[in-house]
Amino acid sequence: MKIVVCSVLFRPELTGIGKYTGEMTAWLRAQGHEVFVVAPPPFYPAWKVAPGYSRWWYGKERQAPDASGAGGEETVYRCPLYVPARDSGIRRIFHLLSFALSSAPVLLRLAFKKPDVVWMVEPTLAVAPFAWLSARLSRARLWLHVQDMEVDMAFDLGLLRAGFMRRAVLALERLLMRRFDRVSTISGAMRARLLEKGVRPDQVRDFPNWADVDGIHPLVRPSAMREHLGLVADAVVALYSGNMGQKQGLETVVEAARLLQGHEHVHFVLCGEGAARARLEDLASGLSNIQWLALQPLEQLNELLNLADIHLLPQRADAADRVMPSKLTNMLASGRPVVATAMPGTEVHEVVSGRGINTPPGDAARFAAAIQRLASDETLRRDFGAAARRYAEEHLGKASILQQFERDLRELVSP
Repeated sequence: MKIVVCSVLFRPELTGIGKYTGEMTAWLRAQGHEVFVVAPPPFYPAWKVAPGYSRWWYGKERQAPDASGAGGEETVYRCPLYVPARDSGIRRIFHLLSFALSSAPVLLRLAFKKPDVVWMVEPTLAVAPFAWLSARLSRARLWLHVQDMEVDMAFDLGLLRAGFMRRAVLALERLLMRRFDRVSTISGAMRARLLEKGVRPDQVRDFPNWADVDGIHPLVRPSAMREHLGLVADAVVALYSGNMGQKQGLETVVEAARLLQGHEHVHFVLCGEGAARARLEDLASGLSNIQWLALQPLEQLNELLNLADIHLLPQRADAADRVMPSKLTNMLASGRPVVATAMPGTEVHEVVSGRGINTPPGDAARFAAAIQRLASDETLRRDFGAAARRYAEEHLGKASILQQFERDLRELVSP
């Protein structure tokens, strides 16, 4: 098949949506499909355009089949992007709109390639009108994959106001989503939300995020990063790794570290980049039980995840029922227990139960108590970690998820 993929986040970004979209296109190429990618320069999670890329000019990268002739071709069209120096609601809107507008001429030009499918990921839904037009011009099928409910999130986080604006934006969102032949998402709760928004049941498909259960696995030895960080042998590491933005609720982690200062064997490691990192470092000023790490290269990911004795998965209360965090899959694959902030009835709560401990969002005292409980009980950590690994192997395997996705693509193109 010929497949056009449009995403505001794409490799070489190492986290979140960019990671999964990049791995998806690489897998499709390996199956012999021809892929055209429309994306901006990499900028996430540092919110700075990566060296070697331009935020102002269009670019083109091409990857042909390998020397044996195996695999399909891939062409990546890089589109200009406004990347705000400081995050705010209005700047975030301009950021997403800049990609929607800069990608429009590329999407329309790709209609002449006669693709079989135009596939786009939300965020950002602002691209949808141009993706729809490209699909109609080429008579391609149109697929929307929802990684984040960006409209709901914008209101929940106060980036947009409620009232008339909310009704108008939700009506526009419903209109756009119903124009797609397929709409997929990553969790059961988000699937239910799509149906509430008026997406027809026959449109919806499951396309969960996956874990690399071969590349991410429990080590039989201590992680080499423990020595690198100068940790004592009996230190129990509580690790957060990922984006440091608004919806993560990382203030809860910093406050939990403050509450556990007297427990010398508990050590916090916060790894990643993002708009909130500087503020969080200021908030943690004076705490000796936190170490900060930059985002680690992909080849170090398994060592990093095995650094943890306990994985931390905080979320803000107003975002906790809207998002299935992509980072959870590799946490489980590493065979370590998770302390999450999630309420009963949410999918995060269901997945973490029996594989870690759930606490209410925003409750630093209970979050700290859960960390301390696991830190003081090695047997419980081992049992929860083994259950987490089993879940990843049985439900989150990359090959099985992408094979089903390919079958869904073929069914869409040739019912």
